[in-house]
Amino acid sequence: MTPEAKASRPRIRDRVLAGETLFGLFLDLDSPSSAELCGRAGYDWLIVDLEHGAATEATLLAHLYAIGTTGAAPLVRPQSGERLRIGRALDMGAAGIMIPRLDSAAEAREAMTFLRYPPGGVRGVATRTRGAGLGTRTHDHIRDVNETILGIVQIESPGGLREAADIAAIDGVDVLFVGPADLSHSLGIPGRFEAPAYGEALDAVVAACRARGKAAGILLYDPTVVPSYLERGFTFVGLGADGAFVAGSAARTLAAVRG
Repeated sequence: MTPEAKASRPRIRDRVLAGETLFGLFLDLDSPSSAELCGRAGYDWLIVDLEHGAATEATLLAHLYAIGTTGAAPLVRPQSGERLRIGRALDMGAAGIMIPRLDSAAEAREAMTFLRYPPGGVRGVATRTRGAGLGTRTHDHIRDVNETILGIVQIESPGGLREAADIAAIDGVDVLFVGPADLSHSLGIPGRFEAPAYGEALDAVVAACRARGKAAGILLYDPTVVPSYLERGFTFVGLGADGAFVAGSAARTLAAVRG
């Protein structure tokens, strides 16, 4: 993607808050080549998964460079919501952060301060980092970055679900993202995505987002169910992971030739 094309493309946060339906993918293979292939496939966003994937902070920059050659927005899920974890990903050039394992609005409110420079937050100011423009922004303009960072909070526990409305009300929280596996397990219905209690949880998240003009997100591995989730109100949808694509395609191809 040319610099001119990238400059003319709306930022991912603007697209999310405008209510666009956006499709993305988790990257868990620690392969910049895979990241670039997925970005060139046309996904709106890609998340380098440092929580469960094989990538580390040491390899993150190569992923962000690879995604940067495509039209996809480079997002990162750090290992945790610690200030330094979030700050390192942003300094390397992440356009947004997905924060896992937050159980309350208080925790989410604190985490959002890690995404923004003072006075809006407590992100450390280093003007020569990639995420700050490599020295091209002055101190008077570096705060402009605050308005571009996408904030995603995962809803994957009873506490997060209970306080979903309060989390959605926090400035800087742009997406409430359901982690189906964690949420179903924490509700005592592991993997039972057809259970009424799980459906009620999804509806509560969507309602919280709609009330505050935020986006409801979810990770789905079965493309046939996506239309029903879009109808339900989800607009920020993950369609699996690159590792799952490799494993699934490899298995299907071998099964086909073996009869």
